[in-house]
Amino acid sequence: MTRVAAIDCGTNSIRLLVADANPKTGELVDLDRRMTIVRLGQGVDRTGRLAPEALERTFAACREYAGIIKEHGAERLRFVATSASRDAENRDEFVRGVLDILGVEPEVISGDQEAEFSFTGATKELAGRADLARPFLVVDIGGGSTEFVVGDDHVRAARSVDIGCVRMTERHLVRDGVVTDPPTEEQIAAIRADVEAALDLAEETVPLREARTLVGLAGSVTTVSAIAQDLPEYDSAAIHHSRISHDRVHEITERLLHATHAERAAIGAMHPGRVDVIGAGALILLAIMERIGAEEVVVSEHDILDGIAWSVA
Repeated sequence: MTRVAAIDCGTNSIRLLVADANPKTGELVDLDRRMTIVRLGQGVDRTGRLAPEALERTFAACREYAGIIKEHGAERLRFVATSASRDAENRDEFVRGVLDILGVEPEVISGDQEAEFSFTGATKELAGRADLARPFLVVDIGGGSTEFVVGDDHVRAARSVDIGCVRMTERHLVRDGVVTDPPTEEQIAAIRADVEAALDLAEETVPLREARTLVGLAGSVTTVSAIAQDLPEYDSAAIHHSRISHDRVHEITERLLHATHAERAAIGAMHPGRVDVIGAGALILLAIMERIGAEEVVVSEHDILDGIAWSVA
């Protein structure tokens, strides 16, 4: 077993996994898995720059993670940064800060690399399941981008497109610096139009409709699963490999889009950092299911973070 640490820094959250990995058996044993909402992508779609306060929130989380990695004695660390830091003009400031705190340089990976890691993390455990038809379509709905990957044992085609729960919320639901509560039908339609255009783009290179099993990753999807199961609080074990029907996703999306901030915040399993962006995230999931005719989505708690850990191992 090799003790490894992986950090995935996205537009909305930064996550850490410390695990013992056995490449021969395909076993990945969690020692510590955690997530912090830092909103690194705050305002990037509008300004093209990472905000000072967003950088400081992210660096504070990095300092906490550095202590945990040291405590567990991880032999190797890989830090992967995704959409927001890929797009920002001042990304060098971000890179220097992470290097100073953690001793490794963040790898600002391409959308294709992001997709490869997501597919590996999500499907490694599903490969032997007789009840799940192939090929898989793995969909990772992030804060700034969404990755689409079709494959069997390996990736056949992948595409990253610029739709995510934070980006869609900031682009369409914010007025005078405040999220509309609840959104208007026109705002919802504008998100839907952006998502449909992005799906058209994804279909140029990824055969989405050939998929026989849809696997959904990341916070928007796992939160929808928690709501579907009426969980009083977030329960990773109950969410991992749960299956949600199209009708239930439709019902939950409608509820979230027409709820007030207070009503969304009152949902037991809702992370405070997702209250404002969950409606857009759920709508992205619903639009994908409708595009490919998926009757259900299989939810995975294992995603790009696990793929990064395997790449280190």
